[in-house]
Parts: sequence; C-alpha cells; structure tokens
Amino acid sequence: MEKFRNYLKIIISTGLAMFSMFFGAGNVVFPLDLGRFAGNMNFYAILGLLITAVFVPFVGLLAMFLFSGDYSSFFNRIGKIPGLILSAFLLALIGPFMAMPRCVTLSFSTLQSYIPGVSLFYFSLVFCVVLFIFAFKRAKILDLLGTILSPLLLISLIILIVKGILFAHPVARVIDFTKTQIFMYGLTEGYYTMDLLGAFFFSVVVLLGLKKSFGSGFSFQDKIGKRKFYLVTIISSIIGAGLLALVYIGFSYVASFYSLELLNIEKDKVLSVLSSVILGSAGGIIANMAVILACLTTSLTLAVVFAEFIQNELFKNKLNYKSSLLITLILTFTMSNLGFMGIIKFSTPILLIIYPVLIVLTLVNLANKLFGFKYVKIPVAISLITSIVWYFVK
Repeated sequence: MEKFRNYLKIIISTGLAMFSMFFGAGNVVFPLDLGRFAGNMNFYAILGLLITAVFVPFVGLLAMFLFSGDYSSFFNRIGKIPGLILSAFLLALIGPFMAMPRCVTLSFSTLQSYIPGVSLFYFSLVFCVVLFIFAFKRAKILDLLGTILSPLLLISLIILIVKGILFAHPVARVIDFTKTQIFMYGLTEGYYTMDLLGAFFFSVVVLLGLKKSFGSGFSFQDKIGKRKFYLVTIISSIIGAGLLALVYIGFSYVASFYSLELLNIEKDKVLSVLSSVILGSAGGIIANMAVILACLTTSLTLAVVFAEFIQNELFKNKLNYKSSLLITLILTFTMSNLGFMGIIKFSTPILLIIYPVLIVLTLVNLANKLFGFKYVKIPVAISLITSIVWYFVK
C-alpha cells in the first residue's frame, strides 16, 4: 500500500510538472484566438490543435525519454554537424527569436490596457534589463514566484473558463468554412505553441526529477524497475496531456462563445479583453498581472537555457556567461520591437516548414528505439522538401 501511495505521488507530481512545462504563458493566446476565429465550428478547430499542440509534443517527450533526455544524440542521427545546427536553430526559436520576445510583447499588450501611454521600445528595454538582473544573479526569487504564479495563473484562468462557459449567455459567430478547412487551420495553429520544440530541451528536467523520485537504487539494467519507470512515465504523460487538453479546450470554447465581441480585437489582446469582460475589472487585473509575471518567469528560464547553450556548446566556454546572457537579451530586445504580430509574421514560414520535419524526425527516432527502425535521413529530407513545396504552392 505504501509503495502504491509513493508511485501515485510520483505520477501526480510528474504529470503536473509536465503540464507546467508545456503550459507557457504565451500559449494562452493561441487556443483563445482559435476559438474566436472558429466560432460555431470550434469542435473541428480544437481537434486539429490538440493533435499538434498536445499529442505530438507528448510523443516527442516520450521519444526524448528513450534517448535519456540527450537532445544531442536525438538530433545527431541526421549527422553530427546538421544535428548541431538544427539544435542551435531550434533553441534560438524557443529563445530570443520567437518565444522570449513573444512573452515580452504579450506582457506589453496586456499592460497596455491599463497604461495606454507606454511604448513597446521602453517596455521591452525595461523587461530585458529586469531579465538580465535576475538571470545574471541566478536569483531564487523568481523560482519562488514561479511556485506561486503557476497556481495563481491556473486558478484565475480556470475561473475565466468556468464563468465564461456556465454563467454567460453569448452567441458563437457562424463561419463559412468546411469542416476539413477549419480542422487544418487548427492543426497548423498548433505549430505556434512550439511545444514540440520545448519537449526536446526540457525533457531532461522531467527525466532527472523522475530518477530522483525513484531513488539512487534505480537502474535501467533492472528490467522490472525499468518497466515500472516507463509505466509511471506513460501515466504521468497522460495526466499532463489531459490537463493541457482540458485547458486548451476550455479557452477555445470560451473564446468561441464570445467570438462576436472579440471579432475586431488583435490576437495578443484577446486574453486581456476577455478576462475583463468575464471577470470584471478587478478579476481581469489579477488574471492579466498573473500572465505578465508568468511571462517574466518563462522568459527567465529560456534566457538562462539559451545563454548556457551559447557559452557551453557554441563557444566551448571561451565566452563567459555574462556575455552570453547579454547577447541573448540584445537579440530578444531587437525581436520584441517587431511587436506580437510582427513576430508571428516572422515565425509563420519557419514553423510551417520546420514543424512537420520535426514530427517526422520524432516518429523515426521513436521507431528506432522501439522497433530498430534505421532510416532517418531520407524520411527527414523528404519531409523537408515536401514542407517547402507545400508552403510555396499552397
């Protein structure tokens, strides 16, 4: 009985950790915008998004577990140099070129509702300076804030979902699309969450946590222990994926119910407007401030990860951490000044081309570990050519 309780504790804590890893503050935007756009056909839209924003990232996470969280081994199957280039490119995307500036601009858009006179340039500058101070000092205060902010953000957004669905009487907008068209729209919209990219690089954190929970006596050489380890991993993944799916479904349906009211609202301002409408001014402020602070903690984690990659992998410790962090934040500041929609416009061709390639790479690497499937370069090359052709001729 004691063993069962211990396994249950590990499963629940790991499942919640996986959920937190994928539930980045910036990801709130995309299911909301999808629901707002899909209106009365939201069921088919969210079905597509759940495939690319929930199912695929968790498959990627499980594939990375089979590679012991070693992303170098994972990507090096396409070749050592191509693997290094690809991993550096993907880290740049989830770092200063997409995910970090997206967090900055979402924070700006959220705050702008309350301080309309603030400029994006100065807000981005202050945001990046604050990030530099916390990341350079490796301060624990934001780790502490993260343990408070994640529950606060989740609770406020759950209240938003429940109140929006149960206590309002909105009308979903009727849209003129076929079921297939709206499903494909949701499918590609899931690319923007970039959760598959996150799975590659944050899987080692979950893996280390799991091994620590199992104790020092755990060994992959022990078949029974290994079987239990993977069973716990699979159940934890189901919990994490289930929670993420429920939140995304809730967001999209609330936004679809209010789609007429949100019709002319910019994508990055949907959350701010919706929370104020449903929760009132006071509740809206709490939800929006939680999003801003969560964006700060998310950006901090990504800044440290990318700065350490520059220091350790690209420059082999010939460049110190302070300089690496400064480079990271200068790039973030520069990209932030494109604005939220500017970053989306910049990221669209990249994600539409690279995401299918990463899905194929994930599947062939998973097949390699499970069934001994040897081919990787040919399937990846075919998927890359297909993605490029499809993007330019569609």
